Amino acid sequence: MSRTVDFLARLVAFPTISRQTNLPLLDWVEGELAATGARIRRLPGDVPGRGSLLATIGPDRDDGIVLSAHSDVVPVAGQDWASDPFVLTERDGRLYGRGSSDMKGFLACMMTAVHEAAGRPALARPLHLAVSYDEEIGCVGVRSLLRQLRDDGFRAAGCVVGEPTDLHVAVGHKGKVAATITCTGRAAHSANPYLGQNAILMAADMVRAIEALQRDLERDGARADGYAVPFGTVQVGIIQGGTALNIVPDRCQVAFEMRLLPGDDSAPYLERLRQAAAHIVAERAPPSGPGGEIAITVDNAYPGLVPDTGSDVCALGLAAAGRNEVVSVGFGTEAGLFQEQLGLPCIICGPGSIDRAHKPDEYITRAELAEGDRFLARMIDALAV
Repeated sequence: MSRTVDFLARLVAFPTISRQTNLPLLDWVEGELAATGARIRRLPGDVPGRGSLLATIGPDRDDGIVLSAHSDVVPVAGQDWASDPFVLTERDGRLYGRGSSDMKGFLACMMTAVHEAAGRPALARPLHLAVSYDEEIGCVGVRSLLRQLRDDGFRAAGCVVGEPTDLHVAVGHKGKVAATITCTGRAAHSANPYLGQNAILMAADMVRAIEALQRDLERDGARADGYAVPFGTVQVGIIQGGTALNIVPDRCQVAFEMRLLPGDDSAPYLERLRQAAAHIVAERAPPSGPGGEIAITVDNAYPGLVPDTGSDVCALGLAAAGRNEVVSVGFGTEAGLFQEQLGLPCIICGPGSIDRAHKPDEYITRAELAEGDRFLARMIDALAV
């Protein structure tokens, strides 16, 4: 247990905020795992200064289990922390630090699991550890890892993505599409707004189109039990437009997202919004000249995790966690990409709570880390037979 806390303290000390380098953390993790005899591959990222790692212990077979964690954390700027977020600090049994729950706590448990597995008789099936980067900005970094593994013909029996679920075994999560609507009008002096075309008003019409889509998703869209919100959602997060009060704005951008149930295709919804955009452009075309434009671009997307409750990894996860039932989670993870890109059955299960993630004074408890260690020890027991 103290080993896991020590590992977590070292991991938290690396300020691996998304879009910043994670290579010093990977260097340290590689050194710790190499000491166990693990076979390690460093996989370069798609951008300089970032990368992923795959470590394997056990025989060279295609029926192993992957334990997966991302190394990046969300920023701490503007948050009121009671202690340094990059120094693991214990108060009343709680271990405070950025990433302690999301999800360096599981990464620390993974490292302990490898050390303990190395001290046992040889495993019958391999254990793989995957460490990625830039998950917090849309599951970006894992894609290069998965692409290289797919090209190499990597195979395994399943994957455990250790996001904090209080060690509930989740078999489904929603997918996400992040997109931007760019409304282009025509600038004019506000003394005669009819000589221009107001891009903010065009954007307001698009926001109403998004609201209408949300109402239809709630009323007629796909539904699935087990989610806090059992249907897809679409919402506006950012609006930016205008330069001065006395200028008719010629540009406005609306950032929005869709979170859809696994298997629900975003294409028809995007097409509906594009048709709404064409209607708005035609309807708002000014009599004084040509009309504006509305473009919709997808900035990032990742798939949902389709439940596979009959998989080997699901059975192993339930037994190791001491659970009888599976759950679904609303937040996104890399599991959907492991399933889509490598065809791996996946579960999401890790110590800590997602409710503490991204907040000041994020923490995990010693008891939760001990439960995480026991969970992975039982997984390794299953690989030893």
